[in-house]
Amino acid sequence: MSARERSDSDTDALRREVEALGPWFHNLHLPGGVQTAPDHFLQADFPRFKWLQIERHVPRDLSGWRVLDVGCNAGFYSFELARRGAQVLAIDHDEHYLAQARWAAGQFGLADRIEFRQQGVYDLARSTESYDLVWFMGVFYHLRYPLLALDLLARRTRRLLMFQTLTLPGEEVHADTQDHPITEREPLLAPGWPKMAFVEHRFAGDPTNWWVANHAACEAMLRSAGLRVLARPAGEIYLCEPQAPDPVAREQLDAVLRALG
Repeated sequence: MSARERSDSDTDALRREVEALGPWFHNLHLPGGVQTAPDHFLQADFPRFKWLQIERHVPRDLSGWRVLDVGCNAGFYSFELARRGAQVLAIDHDEHYLAQARWAAGQFGLADRIEFRQQGVYDLARSTESYDLVWFMGVFYHLRYPLLALDLLARRTRRLLMFQTLTLPGEEVHADTQDHPITEREPLLAPGWPKMAFVEHRFAGDPTNWWVANHAACEAMLRSAGLRVLARPAGEIYLCEPQAPDPVAREQLDAVLRALG
């Protein structure tokens, strides 16, 4: 068999492995040019096109950084962060995605830099681990209890948190959300008042899409959880650093953690 034939045979074998692990949500560019989801329904090269929008906002050298990737799926972001030197904990509740990610980590030679765990974000309530960078993209709107998750992650963040969620159209921010009398409720309907639309049944065909927030609500919830927005790398994406949380929010999170033991 010639070298060309061996190469074609290896590529065919790799494609069969990819097919056996499908379906894929992340389009990974594997060694040799094979892609896992080249015809993605969101965009042909998802999530790489998002990474290209935000990568300059992530330190080039993450050596010594501990990173948490929440809802890692097939591991695209975990791999990019590990390539920058980070030690990554990648969690997902879906073993199908974790099987893809573990396999792909071996293909990329990154298995020693990434730990994969079948775990949900609420499981962090029983953890005391903290992280230099928390990667929280594409998960918030799938959560029945989103603020609990955000509070937990803010408390675990040492340096930076990258946040992305599905949002409502518009960039308005209401000028005065400090306080209003109980009889004065009209401002809550005004453009730019922080709000989230609740999805009772399904949105985009997905029954796990529970919430769609507006921009004002994203910023307000991040502040309330103890995160300051540093940058908007792209639409729906917020880069944050820790700050003091709202004291009432902190007390309520403490009460939840006590109840969970």
